[in-house]
Amino acid sequence: MRFKNKTALITGGGTGIGTAVAQRIAAEGGNVVLVGRRKEPLDAVAHELGGLAISADAADSDKMGDAVKQAIAHFGAIDILIANAGGHGVGPTTEMSDETWEQSTRLNLDTLFVSARACLPELIKQNGSIVVLSSIAGLFAGPDAIGYVTMKHACIGLAKSLARDYGRKGVRTNTVCPGWVSTAMANDQMRDLIGQGKANSIEEAYALVTRDVPLGRAATAQDVAGAVCFLASNDAAMINGAVLTVDGGSSTVDVPTLAFTS
Repeated sequence: MRFKNKTALITGGGTGIGTAVAQRIAAEGGNVVLVGRRKEPLDAVAHELGGLAISADAADSDKMGDAVKQAIAHFGAIDILIANAGGHGVGPTTEMSDETWEQSTRLNLDTLFVSARACLPELIKQNGSIVVLSSIAGLFAGPDAIGYVTMKHACIGLAKSLARDYGRKGVRTNTVCPGWVSTAMANDQMRDLIGQGKANSIEEAYALVTRDVPLGRAATAQDVAGAVCFLASNDAAMINGAVLTVDGGSSTVDVPTLAFTS
């Protein structure tokens, strides 16, 4: 019951990793406030967990300010921010429109900045914590994903700045960088591989993208939630500014030696 009498605000809480984190926190005694743009999945998860669903764009300052007020009015405080909202920004630089670049910035970076800024006064009062969901794309560059790669790198920098600036005020900030995670969003990318003729099923596509991952599989949302909840809890009381990969060891692979793999 690590989260008894604690309240976590989770952006992007209606699906995937956000939902898995909410389930884990609720199972360990915590209250959950789910913020996202799509009302139906938020309501479904909130109903399941006895949480509060708030339909809002996490990159909108006014709406996030209202969401924080609603959360405090409902549960009395905010102890944890899980900055999970994000999205794509794929395509090569020469073909990326200004609109796609701006959308990638808004979905990945602005949602983090705006939600952190809105929650920080309350987190300071509560000696709270922030966990940022970046990606191994925040550590390495995948092909033709200039917007996503850039913004996920920036999320790590923003998280480190928060750790530096607010650690003395009692707020810890850490980052989780997942690799491939079997979620609905990732399934869409697997379908792209099927469309390219590189796999015949979603299962084959996941096997293809994790072929060189030492653990040999994609993570589940619950795998990532375990790491997120550790960093959010008092078990990680002396961890601030850390970057934790949840990628099955893919970031340990020396790419130039893959030709020697039997």
